[in-house]
Amino acid sequence: MHTRTLGRQGPTVSALGLGCMGLSFAYGPGLDRQQGVDLIRAAFERGVTFFDTAEAYGALNEQMLGEAVAPFRDQVVIATKFGFRHGEPKDGMDSTPANIRKVAETSLRHLRTDRIDLFYQHRVDQDVPKEDVAGTVKDLIAEGKVKHFGLSEAGVESIRRAHAVQPVAALQSEYSLWWREPEKALLPLCEELGIGFVPFSPLGRGFLTGKIDENTELADGDFRKGIPRFSAEARKANQALVDLLGTLAADRQATPAQIALAWLLAQKPWIAPIPGTTKLHRLEENIAAERVALSAEDLRGIDAALAQIQVQGDRYPADLAARVGR
Repeated sequence: MHTRTLGRQGPTVSALGLGCMGLSFAYGPGLDRQQGVDLIRAAFERGVTFFDTAEAYGALNEQMLGEAVAPFRDQVVIATKFGFRHGEPKDGMDSTPANIRKVAETSLRHLRTDRIDLFYQHRVDQDVPKEDVAGTVKDLIAEGKVKHFGLSEAGVESIRRAHAVQPVAALQSEYSLWWREPEKALLPLCEELGIGFVPFSPLGRGFLTGKIDENTELADGDFRKGIPRFSAEARKANQALVDLLGTLAADRQATPAQIALAWLLAQKPWIAPIPGTTKLHRLEENIAAERVALSAEDLRGIDAALAQIQVQGDRYPADLAARVGR
């Protein structure tokens, strides 16, 4: 797989990474520890060198990743995140310097490593100055425990303030064919400041694969049940986007998921999406998207077609929406 560099001073990573959240968190029953380890190693064997986890996904998630990459630790980039009280999103934010340090030490232990390659603030904490957050990570970098600083779902002001203290290597936010909001302000800012961009949910939390429709029953514990965009009505209304992807894919002997990922890769050379999966055949499908070449004419056609489609439903319920873009 080709590599990309996240921003001017960030790490070099595989063009497509692996988002590990769903291995044990958020989407209902996940994988057991050995299955998770096996899938991560399968990703590495197929060229993936960029792996994303977080304290908030639970100790098992980081432990799976740490065990999996231990034999080839120096050949991969590990990203993890801090910022929730007790590591629980439901408990609210905690990006105090003391908690950042505590999370760093715990993550280093779970990940079986001596450094975190990319340490993100998971969500902006309005009660802690951005400068204090960036300064704490700067200190961790000076101590050799962290290599690069990142922000997740942050807004323009927060990014600028943090970046002035410690350069932000990467911004992680949702970005896909059905959520293009980052194009308005975030991507131009990243280009200006030399920050890489890491799209999570690049397949619309699975919807853009074409495997989910209005009749799909989501598993117990699947957090998509609480997302307005995943109501049966919204899924029915948004089927037009999936149908468009299906047509484009058929013309190119690809899958809808591959078109969605290829479109993201074509946007900027410093964008590295992190699709997640628990299935080997989906992993292989996603990785193959790097070989799907979209021409400038293809991209113009996709933009024109998308302009005729109005995506329905908010991407988060109100309480979660309040935590992003700050």
